[in-house]
Amino acid sequence: MNFDSLAYLAFLASVYVLYRALTLHGQNLGLLVASLLFYGCWDSRFLLLILSSTALHFCAGLLIDRGRITRQEAARVGLFLAICAPLSALVDWRQLICGRLVLITTAAWPLAIFCLAVALGGAACLWLPKVCKARRRLISLVASLSGSLGILAFFKYADFMVGSAGDLINVMGGHAVEWHLDIVLPVGISFYTFQTMGYTIDVYRGKLSASDRIVPFALFVAYFPQLVAGPIERATHLLPILSRARSVSWSQSVEGVYLIVFGLFKKVAIANGVAPAVNSVYSGSSNSSAIDIAMATVLFAIQILCDFSGYSDIARGTSRILGIELMRNFRVPYMARNPGDFWRRWHISLSSWFRDYLYIPLGGNRGGALSTYRNLAITMVLAGLWHGAAWNFLLWGAFHGALLCLHRLMFGSSNETSSGLLSHGLAAIGFFFLACYGWLLFRAESLSQIVEFTTALATGAGSLSHQISMPKLAAVLGIPLLVAVEVMDYRQGIRSVYLRASPMQRGLFLATTLFVLLVGTGNAPQQFIYFQF
Repeated sequence: MNFDSLAYLAFLASVYVLYRALTLHGQNLGLLVASLLFYGCWDSRFLLLILSSTALHFCAGLLIDRGRITRQEAARVGLFLAICAPLSALVDWRQLICGRLVLITTAAWPLAIFCLAVALGGAACLWLPKVCKARRRLISLVASLSGSLGILAFFKYADFMVGSAGDLINVMGGHAVEWHLDIVLPVGISFYTFQTMGYTIDVYRGKLSASDRIVPFALFVAYFPQLVAGPIERATHLLPILSRARSVSWSQSVEGVYLIVFGLFKKVAIANGVAPAVNSVYSGSSNSSAIDIAMATVLFAIQILCDFSGYSDIARGTSRILGIELMRNFRVPYMARNPGDFWRRWHISLSSWFRDYLYIPLGGNRGGALSTYRNLAITMVLAGLWHGAAWNFLLWGAFHGALLCLHRLMFGSSNETSSGLLSHGLAAIGFFFLACYGWLLFRAESLSQIVEFTTALATGAGSLSHQISMPKLAAVLGIPLLVAVEVMDYRQGIRSVYLRASPMQRGLFLATTLFVLLVGTGNAPQQFIYFQF
């Protein structure tokens, strides 16, 4: 169920009507059911992974914080799993929505493994309270993190490691048998894995008390607006909101609708509108000219911004009309003047997660220059691999790690590279083109394509000849509007400006946005880019 589909809009309308009619407990329970239904429409068997992550971190948090799990809490967890697990593993929810009950016969093994894991986890929960406090806390933390990372590594990296090992054997003169598991990557697994891990680490650090109610915690893990592609919320922010009564003001509703419309405008009109042009170079025939590659890469920079920030805007708008505030994931990233500034503006929830849970624990910038460069490099390489099991993502992370290290070497810890409006503008333009080469690494479909495109750009191959497809009309109309909004956002905050504007100004802006969005409905639908991560 994609955000840019009529099915989602109908789903959201139904959820909103029921949500406004319920009390807090009913709202949380209703949102949890809606979230499981939303995710189950992709593949209901993968709900077992969310249920596993929920139970694992809920119990780990209690063991870390209080040292035990009461009978009442254990009964609630057991009832929650007993109700949700069979439906998740055995029922095709897409068919159930259409009024047809269809059982998934291939779910027997996943359900059996899930039941075994629950039994082992229950035994561990009975044993751990007998262990001394320090060891119990550490064992609970390590077990929860290892479990989550193990599941993530299996689904995301197993095929990559097997394939890379085979390639290495072939390069060394051996003959590797081609063997792949052909594992299907569960949608959003990287996002909710990091979100639950952050919760357990925060409990271990004493930043919050462990949640003792399974429904709000399960909703924190599976909350549908940000489940599939973030933002990666912190438990210190979202859990308290889910645990108290909520109300929706008129301004929240207005801004929520605006964010949904503007997110759809970014995705449908612009991202989908430039996708054919980008694909004509990156997925087309080889021997592209330098101008083809340059234009396609700049268009991809626009595409990925509109695709991902469009999703985030729709997620935030959906959540806002429900009275739940999600963090802002993008702050005009292409206005960044240096690498550090870029990562404070791009995918903020992920970059801040890596900063707080990896870079700082590694030592941050406290151990001298060489240690800082090492920590930056490790953090960015792992951030690249978080995006996917492929060498181009590793190179993309290494490239940004090198930019961060080089900037720190040249300018120290200062975030400024220049002063004055003109200098700031030139610095932003210069860094934008550096970021675009990073997007070339990110978008490339193979290492050989990276070499080919880099060589073409360096030598000017193809001169001024070009074969790139033209962007669609909606993208041509929408990009100037997007630039204007981004400039206003950078200078004073477009959301505040929008809410303070007169009704006529608001109406004119929304009418223009909706017109371009309607033109964009003729674009070929494209999957959200970050759904693959």
